[in-house]
Amino acid sequence: ACDTLRAEGGILMKKKTIGIIGGMGPMATADLFQKITMHTRACCDQEHLRVLIDSNIHIPDRTAAILHGGADPLPELTASARGLERQGAELLLMPCNTAHYFYDGVQAAVQVPVLHMIRLTARALEARGVKTAGLLATDGTVQTGIYQQCFADTDIRLLTPDGADQQAVMEMIYQGVKAGRRDYDASRARRAMAALLDRGAETLILGCTEMPLAVRLYGLDFPVTDPTLELALAAIREAGAETI
Repeated sequence: ACDTLRAEGGILMKKKTIGIIGGMGPMATADLFQKITMHTRACCDQEHLRVLIDSNIHIPDRTAAILHGGADPLPELTASARGLERQGAELLLMPCNTAHYFYDGVQAAVQVPVLHMIRLTARALEARGVKTAGLLATDGTVQTGIYQQCFADTDIRLLTPDGADQQAVMEMIYQGVKAGRRDYDASRARRAMAALLDRGAETLILGCTEMPLAVRLYGLDFPVTDPTLELALAAIREAGAETI
């Protein structure tokens, strides 16, 4: 029978409600929700997880804040986190890599756990035995060293695109996906991705939550690791459901 309980050690456990601090951007938020839904083992509606989504488009751009003195995203991030907690969320997710620069402030604002997408990705790659990975991310994520910090206690070497290649990745994120352009010419970004593989990367980390969308929209056929998927899988397990 369909219900929201699972057996654990002979005790029935209620599944936890997930809260998504979204809007960074809206398409990336929808992508995370879809991945949670698609990867939850369920035979009917009632066996899925309850997910609360705040697609807060008022959260200022994270890269602009970090690199160019733009508006601070933390007040809106914490407002969303607290709002979701008040509504009953028992664990929180942030589908934005760059937003993890503000992770400590968000976690300090609530009593429920905030899953850390980048740490989860580091653990997943380490478990797979990856030794060298290329990072495709915003300037903000790359220059703050968030990934480097989270990968510091692993044996994984991180490669980042050089100069013009990093610019090509940024343009695809902002002028392609965030701008809603399905006709965007991703040829320069494609060359940037190929260059990382030529330098020895075994996989390309889609270190911006728009990157999984870019891969699908623009037919970028490369070996990739999707942090959004790693976050979705961890959230499903943390919430008390099974993954598929």
